[in-house]
Amino acid sequence: MSETRSPLPLLFRRHSSGEIKNLTSVSSSLLPAFGTIVDEGHSQLKKYVIAPYDRRYRLWQTFLVVLVVYSAWASPFELAFGKVATGSLQPVDLVVDAFFVVDIILTFFVAYLDKSTYLLVDDRKKIALRYVKKLWLPMDVASTLPFQFLYRIFTGKVNRGDVFGFLNLLRLWRLRRVSELFTRLEKDTRFSYYWTRYCKLIAVTLFAVHSAGCFYYWLASSHGQPENTWIGSLVHDFKHRSIWLGYTYSMYWSIVTLTTVGYGDLHAVNTGEKIFNMLYMLFNISLTAYLIGNMTNLIVHGTARTFAMREAINQILNYGSKNRLPEGLREQMLAHMQLKFKTAELKQEAVLENLPKAIRSSVAQHLFRRTAENTYLFKGVSEDFIAQLVTEMKAEYFPPKVEIILQNEIATDFYILASGAVDILTYKNGTEQFLSKLGSADMAGEIGVIFNIPQPFTVRTRRLSQVIRLSHHDFKQMLQPYSEDGKTIISNFIQYLKGLKQEMLEEIPYVTELLGGLTTEHTAPNEGTHDHDHEASSYHGDPNVEGTEETSKSITSTFSIRVIVHGHHPNENAKEDDMMGKLINLPDSIEGLFRLAEKKFGKRGSKVLMADGSEVEELRALRENDHLFIF
Repeated sequence: MSETRSPLPLLFRRHSSGEIKNLTSVSSSLLPAFGTIVDEGHSQLKKYVIAPYDRRYRLWQTFLVVLVVYSAWASPFELAFGKVATGSLQPVDLVVDAFFVVDIILTFFVAYLDKSTYLLVDDRKKIALRYVKKLWLPMDVASTLPFQFLYRIFTGKVNRGDVFGFLNLLRLWRLRRVSELFTRLEKDTRFSYYWTRYCKLIAVTLFAVHSAGCFYYWLASSHGQPENTWIGSLVHDFKHRSIWLGYTYSMYWSIVTLTTVGYGDLHAVNTGEKIFNMLYMLFNISLTAYLIGNMTNLIVHGTARTFAMREAINQILNYGSKNRLPEGLREQMLAHMQLKFKTAELKQEAVLENLPKAIRSSVAQHLFRRTAENTYLFKGVSEDFIAQLVTEMKAEYFPPKVEIILQNEIATDFYILASGAVDILTYKNGTEQFLSKLGSADMAGEIGVIFNIPQPFTVRTRRLSQVIRLSHHDFKQMLQPYSEDGKTIISNFIQYLKGLKQEMLEEIPYVTELLGGLTTEHTAPNEGTHDHDHEASSYHGDPNVEGTEETSKSITSTFSIRVIVHGHHPNENAKEDDMMGKLINLPDSIEGLFRLAEKKFGKRGSKVLMADGSEVEELRALRENDHLFIF
């Protein structure tokens, strides 16, 4: 039974023990389905079997491409100028053909990649059967046989007829190797895609010009009346003139016709030439469209990003001018837009959006884990919580002197400074006051998030800064299963508050009273059944949200689920006081919810219903801002 081997071993060396050792790794262009694959171990192939990605075999293939270029030039040339096929170029042709004979023999020993399993098949019988069944073998053999040389051996005569000239055109079958080379180079990120495509377009154009010129000269040389041809009417007895003179005339005519210049000095004379000219000009239309289309695509692709940036900047300038925005604000908008384009390749979302979740998580762990662990708020938390946390983090870049957070804006996110520096500012009586400076691994915006109040400070960058953003909602949802980590985070936050400057504490409502009456037993989250404090009420702007007597509980309440309770059945006609809901933190049990409802509405309930009339049996099924009806 034949064996299949992994495609990972790419360059192999035969050892006496029969083991084949991998010496190098695959190029990123060879297996696009897998990307860059590196095999650090050992593998085996059968004896005398060559790996298709063997470095030496690739060098051999590249050498053959050079010979293909010669064949592509010589085959049309020998058709037009038959005497060189049996003269100066015949020894070169025989040497080139010999190399391709060797390649045909090697092909019977080259393993191939099974397209269904992506494994190397190293069974020599299967390799040979695959090669024989396909069109490659007969065409390779036909394009390699030296027909004129064989005819001379068997007959002893030199034949310069057109038949052998057309048989030599079978060598153009070898051009598929050039096509495969360019396809491989276009996928290889080590080479410029622009210049690879540019070279390919030049090669196609030169081959078309050369082939058309040679065939046009053959029409003249094979015509019965040489003086009645496009070149015979200008050059007397052109068949006996220099070969390079005829070749120069042919290339001149071909280039002038391809470029649609058409000076008229060389023109079709007989019917055959006119028919060929018509076909060639029709071909030129297609070739020109192909060249222009590809060049336009390459140029547009290279300048699309610059064009998009210029368009975005012009839109900002027009918007700022029409709305009469301050000059400083316009500069911030322009700086941010320019930075967006400069850091486009560093955008986390754009790079990772098409990758599997496991890879995205691994990348996030590599990028953000150390920064998160060095942040004061997450000191001492569990490894599992850090792993969950970093997967939800988003990286953003901000240019110098740009506000990341504005004072009194809604606290929906907080930020960790990965690099750069920011200033903490406040505004009093219309003047800006500097409070503090933050550096790498420091946090901004967490006070507003944890207290559930509008942001107390403005945060502005000092220089180019990278920040990691985390949503308040995502943070709260991740923290719910980690009660011990919640206690650690609250403890770290309280210690941080105690170390703040007095002028910063004065900007945070009620924080002084909070710290003054704080004890260690108040730092555990999700313990009480108390409502949000006055800070949460001012954040939501809801007059029905009542405060709590224990101010320290307001810190822990940010990690609880908040629901709105009503003291009546949803289908009952209730009093106006009962119709107004009360925003509370969800307690740990239904009994606690009944006690809290009795305190709020003056009557004890026995059931908890949702708005649709369904009865609540487990509080874990509730979500943020659900409406509950107690009766």
